[in-house]
Amino acid sequence: MDKTFSIYRSSAGSGKTRTLAKEYLKLALKSRADYFKHILAVTFTNRSTQEMKDRILAYMDDFANARDNDLSEELRNDLGLDASTFQMYSQEAQAEILHKYSQFSISTIDAFFQKVIRSF
Repeated sequence: MDKTFSIYRSSAGSGKTRTLAKEYLKLALKSRADYFKHILAVTFTNRSTQEMKDRILAYMDDFANARDNDLSEELRNDLGLDASTFQMYSQEAQAEILHKYSQFSISTIDAFFQKVIRSF
């Protein structure tokens, strides 16, 4: 059974943002290019929300332009993709995220619950 809900807990400076960015990118790249619309990442502060968005976009840009970084080989192995397929998937996902940025959902817990309450 594939997990649909994951929680990561750790202390300051332990690599939470990298771990969350990696998991987000893994989900976004293993499915169709617009799958990012179905991923919800929730953090505690506005600062961490922006940091996570920036990190994901920076990684995605590196992947799309075939620039190796500390995460590219790790993700390629996790996803079982060769370098050219990984780059192609990254380019497609990056284009979708940039064109539909309002659906790139990384928010604070407060903002998430406000959206839920407003919907009722």
